[in-house]
Amino acid sequence: QLQLVESGGGLVQPGGSLRLSCAVSGFAEDYDGIAWFRQAPGKEREGVSCIENSGVSRMLLDSAKGRFTISRDNAKNMVYLQMNSLKPEDTAVYYCVASFDCVPPMVVDYWGQGTVVTVSS
Repeated sequence: QLQLVESGGGLVQPGGSLRLSCAVSGFAEDYDGIAWFRQAPGKEREGVSCIENSGVSRMLLDSAKGRFTISRDNAKNMVYLQMNSLKPEDTAVYYCVASFDCVPPMVVDYWGQGTVVTVSS
């Protein structure tokens, strides 16, 4: 059983930054892709970014390009999402997920409980 535990969400002003963390435990070797998805109020879930064990990453969300960076520390079993220049439209619940790989369409087998990011002045 794979477990994904997110942390790092909170309230931030527009233009600010946050770093989300995801602690991965369990049979992670079966899942090469660890990704961040998000769901804004009243909207469908959408992929943000994904990273494979090798460190190769794929940005899934055009609006996040140049602002968000995904990274991982395999020694610590951690995946991070650095979010800069945050906008109100980035407000959402952010989920850490596990997938076979980072190639769309991704099939997500495990979801974390989510962490809330609110961008507001």
